[in-house]
Amino acid sequence: MAEMNVTDLSFEDAMKQLEAIVTKLESGDVPLEDALQQFQQGMQLSKYCQDTLNNAERTLTKMIAPDGSVQDFETEE
Repeated sequence: MAEMNVTDLSFEDAMKQLEAIVTKLESGDVPLEDALQQFQQGMQLSKYCQDTLNNAERTLTKMIAPDGSVQDFETEE
């Protein structure tokens, strides 16, 4: 099977594929070699989704200062 390029997927499509892989692996009715391949694809998809979420979080926690510069938005916790 050809190497999957997860960056060609939208976040939503990657999540759907990841969910399908998890469901398939949880069924337990997968040959070992296929399960290993599915697991590797799932790990690629998981990393891509996590990176996408981290980038979105960084983007959403920025604000534009009065002088037009971009600054991190700080919250008090």
